[in-house]
Amino acid sequence: MQKVIAQAAAEAQARNLPANIAVVDRVGNVLAVFVMNGANPRLSVPRPPDNGTLDLQGVDVPGAVAGAIAKAITGAYLSSSGNAFSTRTASQIVQQHFPPAPSTIGLESGPLFGVQFSQLPCSDLSARFLPGGGTGALIGPKRSPLGLSADSGGFPLYKNGVVVGGIGIMADGVYGFDPNILDVDSDAEEFIALAGSNGFAAPEDIRANRITVDGTSLRFTDALDSGLSSTPASAPGFAAINGVIGALTSVNGYYDAAGGVLAGTAYGTEASGVRRASAAEFVNSDAFILTDGAGVNRYPIRGGTDAGAVATPLTAVEVRIILEEAFAVLSRARAQIRRPLDSRMQATVSIVDTRGEVLGIVRSPDAPIFGTDVALQKARTAAFFTNAAAGAQLLADPSADVQGFVGKARAFFKDPTALTGQFALSDRGNGNVSRPYFPDGEVGRPNGPFSRPIQSFNPFSTGLQSALIVNNVLTHVGFILGANPDTPQRCAAIPDVVPGQNRLENGIQIFPGSVPIYRGNTLIGGIGVSGDGIDQDDMVSFLGLHNGGQRAGGLGNAPMAVRSDRIEVDLGNAKVRLRYVSCPFAPFLDTAQQNVCQGL
Repeated sequence: MQKVIAQAAAEAQARNLPANIAVVDRVGNVLAVFVMNGANPRLSVPRPPDNGTLDLQGVDVPGAVAGAIAKAITGAYLSSSGNAFSTRTASQIVQQHFPPAPSTIGLESGPLFGVQFSQLPCSDLSARFLPGGGTGALIGPKRSPLGLSADSGGFPLYKNGVVVGGIGIMADGVYGFDPNILDVDSDAEEFIALAGSNGFAAPEDIRANRITVDGTSLRFTDALDSGLSSTPASAPGFAAINGVIGALTSVNGYYDAAGGVLAGTAYGTEASGVRRASAAEFVNSDAFILTDGAGVNRYPIRGGTDAGAVATPLTAVEVRIILEEAFAVLSRARAQIRRPLDSRMQATVSIVDTRGEVLGIVRSPDAPIFGTDVALQKARTAAFFTNAAAGAQLLADPSADVQGFVGKARAFFKDPTALTGQFALSDRGNGNVSRPYFPDGEVGRPNGPFSRPIQSFNPFSTGLQSALIVNNVLTHVGFILGANPDTPQRCAAIPDVVPGQNRLENGIQIFPGSVPIYRGNTLIGGIGVSGDGIDQDDMVSFLGLHNGGQRAGGLGNAPMAVRSDRIEVDLGNAKVRLRYVSCPFAPFLDTAQQNVCQGL
């Protein structure tokens, strides 16, 4: 990692643009933060078209190191041995039109719209930095100070075709996104990160530009080696620059410079916090789990904690069966965003009860790390918005902004009882009404009730999703700057169900891949899947739950009559239904079977 820093610093020096440089390992441990002399300490977030200041828009703080860490984590977390995504890729897939460009207005939003509000600093799933080390100090996944980043200047790092970490650069003070994918930018931060990744670059065959989504090629980088202002391979060694052109710099909650440049943990080992499951932990020998660094499964399979509120909660046996069946589906499924083509899907599966408590998490070996937190967000989102208490809990949030979304939803649906449990809301259905246009992408239409209007929208202010957690993020930034204590390990300020149990402890997610779990007509939990294509995620959650219900008996998907695709919105000159799930055609590697979710 010393070489990565030295190469990046040499490029920054050649461009006369001192930089903040961060390097992380695959599970998000910060291995070094190097601040060059004279580096711009600012982190300024763009304002929306109406020049408002909703949520994180307009934030301007001396937090460049936080931005660099977020970019490095994004490069590491979005990538795997089958796909390499950068922060430029992230920018492309989170905006209101996909691909983002002046000529694509009218197209649907990005496939991972909202993923930037994952890996949040308040997440209860994400492990935290432990000053002084000790057992569990380097377990992951770690949190990101700002969630995932859409600002160019973040790349994954690879060794022998395997992702081992990421590099992130902040130098210009602006923490934004690219609204036009059609032009080619000359972004100094991206060139500095490119130089740093020399010798650790992603294999060309798995880079984002070799992967298509709905016929559109993704973008990996606008920076090419031919445009570098330095020769990375001949950069001075780290010892020659440390303390001369810059220095390692401590960051509250992330990195202690006194420890020097750290070695990363090897993914898949106990020390990394993600390892192969034992036979006692999960029946499929290909499954991985999250651990505490001392051999203990952080999320062992268990039954629901909501007895009393639910007549017959999920049992540990039922949770295990659903996880096994979902894992069996993903093990047969064709991946959407992996190379080579016809690779097997890789993803994370989470199950929660009606209180949002984790009942089990399992992941496949090479699933991107970001999906671990996202799968849990998705499971909780489906369970929360399907719950009879959803509206009341949002109204009990201390934020008037959050409270206001309840009235907006009831007006939009022309239903004063909306958000009181009449309908089963999947993440796809919830996502339909979380876009700045409804239907998605159709310019001139109103925004969904959980979204900001388009004139107030940008990726830093999506609506209810961002409003729920904005104070957590701002508190955490203050903590990094030494102004106040850290945010608690709980996102959102809705009331606890019982002390210590909160339904949205790592925030909500608004792109597909989850469904609520029912026993007859009663909500008993939620299942979320994330990692390898949103239609694939939908299929694994929906079909895995169906198959699990057939095997266990007495539980399964929501009754058809209450699914979100039965909700019809009257727009005056048109009536539009929400969606529930969308499964891919012929999705399996071992059969040509089609329409695998139809009629279930």
